[in-house]
Amino acid sequence: MAQNENNQHGSQADDESGSGTLLTRPFAFVGETVVRWVNVLGKATIFLIMALGNALRAKQFSKVVKQVYYIGARSMTIIMLVSLFTGMVLGLQSYHALVQFGAQGAVGSLVSLSLIMELGPVLTAIMITARAGSAITAEIGIQRISEQIDALHTMQINPLRYLVSPKITAAIISFPLLTAMFDLIGIAGGYISGVLLLGLNPGVYSHSVQAYVVMSDITNGIVKAIVFAVIVSTVCCYQGYFAHMRRDSHGAQAVGLATTSAVVTSCVLILVSDYVVTSLLM
Repeated sequence: MAQNENNQHGSQADDESGSGTLLTRPFAFVGETVVRWVNVLGKATIFLIMALGNALRAKQFSKVVKQVYYIGARSMTIIMLVSLFTGMVLGLQSYHALVQFGAQGAVGSLVSLSLIMELGPVLTAIMITARAGSAITAEIGIQRISEQIDALHTMQINPLRYLVSPKITAAIISFPLLTAMFDLIGIAGGYISGVLLLGLNPGVYSHSVQAYVVMSDITNGIVKAIVFAVIVSTVCCYQGYFAHMRRDSHGAQAVGLATTSAVVTSCVLILVSDYVVTSLLM
């Protein structure tokens, strides 16, 4: 009898502990996820600070120039194409929306402000992430799994100074320049769509752009571009540099997953930081 009572008490205790585990499991998952993201954020911040600390060196100039060519100059074609059709679509939709209120003269200001303050920095950052950011992650990841970074340590060469610092510096230089080009070509695309195709007065379009765009709008767009440059370059370099530490894969598969993670994470952080920076600058 006593043994049966003990067994019943034991089974009840197991049931209570099992139900308690089921109740706390979602909270434990959320807590582990938050702690993991905080740890990654801290590591990435230290990674960025160490890379920037090695950036301002005279010997880095030639490496920075090569990375500016790779990240910036080789991204110009896709940036020009996307910006042209973005401006044309904005001009088309703005004209048909504003003509209902007799305000088609504001097409130029709507197109230019939308590009300069919002679409220009965001779309430029996303396009560079897709073209150059993924390649940066794959390049550094392959160097990591092929032990080339370990060889740099053996030769007493700082891998952050040799591989990462030029890329981050080049991104900070390239993003604002490409954003400015995106804005200009996008405004020209709006001119093509609104003036040449829909018959809007060219003087009205040009005056609308000049009258409503102020220097603070341009400055805010450049600030966003610099913030996006730091985020994208840090995330892509970090993912490639630590590709060998992924728990879910190894070798070439780890590089592929790191590249995918870098692109997705960069795009998400671009949109999140866009809201944060916009709210701070308003």
